[in-house]
Amino acid sequence: MTATPSLYDRMTGAADVVRERARLRPEIAIVLGTGLGALAREIEVESEIPYADIPGFPLSTVETHAGKLLLGHLAGRPVVAMQGRFHHYEGYTLQQVTFPVRVLHALGARTLIVSNACGGMHPLWGPGDLVLLSDHINLLGDNPLTGKNDDRFGPRFPDMSAPYDANLRALARVAALELGIVLREGVYVAVPGPNLETRAEYRMLRSMGADVVGMSTVPEAIVAVHQGMRVVGISIITDQCLADALEPADIGRIIATAARAEPQLTRLITKLVERLS
Repeated sequence: MTATPSLYDRMTGAADVVRERARLRPEIAIVLGTGLGALAREIEVESEIPYADIPGFPLSTVETHAGKLLLGHLAGRPVVAMQGRFHHYEGYTLQQVTFPVRVLHALGARTLIVSNACGGMHPLWGPGDLVLLSDHINLLGDNPLTGKNDDRFGPRFPDMSAPYDANLRALARVAALELGIVLREGVYVAVPGPNLETRAEYRMLRSMGADVVGMSTVPEAIVAVHQGMRVVGISIITDQCLADALEPADIGRIIATAARAEPQLTRLITKLVERLS
């Protein structure tokens, strides 16, 4: 009986497939969230690989997620970008959701920039605002590090006192100031989805200290930190989630809001990449 390949072996195999298709060795990895795929147009793409061609990569089932791995240069720096991500609510385990982050690290990336669309619970922030993540709360009911730990990835009990790198956040704030972009800063809470939250749930999440809410990002950040990567997260608020003034959610409006704010996010990430050393 053939033994099931370990996560490390599967990661290595997937990275080898990418290397066969792409000569570039990335320093920076970028994950593009819902409605945020247009940054890809700013990348001088050298290689484009469909997720279906990479063993172990899930397939995205969400509208606006193109499902491609792009390797090229952004602001003169070698990058790899996920044009579309995966979510727990699609039926994938968190190990599957974060498998691509393992592969991006194996390819050479040591910095992870992760973006997402989110709901805003801070009363002074509105749709279209960009939010720099200072911390997160994991309410997904699971953790991508559950199971036997492989020390080749990282320690059994990784420290999460500062999952979003302070120096990268400082660079992002300076970049936003230079560009004249308003950049909020706050705490992101990850929930399972796919339904949006009730009024009572928004009240609970806000009382816990969360400023924005979404269904992604946290698993990728945990795995990146486990591997020793530096992480910076930026959200676009696509709908206002104030419990006492809540309106029915409109997914079309949410995606349209993300699209309108996306040029600002693209400018900010490009400037941030330019400043990274």
